[in-house]
Amino acid sequence: MYDQQNIARCYMEQNMIFGSTGSMAHACRGPIGLWSAAGSAVSAILTGLIYLFVCVKAWAGAFGIGSITQYVGALTALTKNISTLVHAVGILRANTLYLKIAYQFLDIPNRMYQGSLTTEKRSDRQYKVEFRDVSFRYPGSSTWALRHVNVKFRVGRRLAVVGENGSGKTTFIKLLCRLYDPQEGSILLNGIDIRKYNYRDYMGLFAVVFQDFQLLAQPLGANVAGAQDYDRARAEKALTDAGFGERLAAMPAGLDTMLYKEFAGDGVDVSGGEAQKIAIARALYKDAPFIILDEPTAALDPIAEAEIYAKFNDIAGDKTAVYISHRLSSCKFCDEIAVFDHGQVVQRGAHEQLLADEAGKYAQLWHAQAQYYTAPAEK
Repeated sequence: MYDQQNIARCYMEQNMIFGSTGSMAHACRGPIGLWSAAGSAVSAILTGLIYLFVCVKAWAGAFGIGSITQYVGALTALTKNISTLVHAVGILRANTLYLKIAYQFLDIPNRMYQGSLTTEKRSDRQYKVEFRDVSFRYPGSSTWALRHVNVKFRVGRRLAVVGENGSGKTTFIKLLCRLYDPQEGSILLNGIDIRKYNYRDYMGLFAVVFQDFQLLAQPLGANVAGAQDYDRARAEKALTDAGFGERLAAMPAGLDTMLYKEFAGDGVDVSGGEAQKIAIARALYKDAPFIILDEPTAALDPIAEAEIYAKFNDIAGDKTAVYISHRLSSCKFCDEIAVFDHGQVVQRGAHEQLLADEAGKYAQLWHAQAQYYTAPAEK
């Protein structure tokens, strides 16, 4: 439709890796081809020698004619397997060279400090997190993604994080989840630097839905629970709370319905909005003290989005919820809003309070979005 064959042709002519003169073709003419030829030659030579040996032995009367079939069949199977082995060794020798970079990557040591403190298991979920003068920039960058950020999480409250693209919202969440450590300042959990906690224990406090989540070609229930053995009633409740209840009831095998068709011909494909609901259900199933949603309703239609917002307080329960969104109308249900701009928190407060500050960043963003809904229609 768009003449993209011309683009493909250009890449095929310039990218010589898979071309007729590329490294793959060279390997097929060289190592791969030689090993493949060796495998076929071994099979042919051994088969010929076996037939000759068996026939000579039978001619000399070493064994009866009826045993020829038995011996020939067994020895032919042996030579076929030897040929397959030689061929497989050739493929391995030729292809493992391309895995060298992957293994080098996997062998890179984890330089992040691993603490030893165990996070206390509190039934009241009274976990207090504080960003204290935190600054961070990504490796190789001279620009600060976050600069002198000071934020305290109020236990059991709903915090919305808003701002323009590149303002530091997602970086803020990555630091909270300790995917990175800040270069300056510290992040405290109940007054203790999070770097001193056991990493796995600390991660157990958070249930996160990032924008780039992935569902696996596994049963629906296993996707929600992240395990093959799970609490079915709990998984059903999480899906229902996430707005997936009606779709679940219509699925042929319920929680045992296979998602996607990679491994099952009767697998079910789900839409982007349905996948996002399953991802939210996954976070709810974990039942962690902190639930973090990064643009959780971006792929949902307006009705489904309104349904999620209407029951968000019930969904979050006594958890501390952190919500990132570009849709400011979705932040009205939150107790507090943190406005990010150029890596800094420039405003904090409730929706009405921030909107009253006409000169503030939040009001600027709000009116920029609202104009498309409040502007009079042209006649």
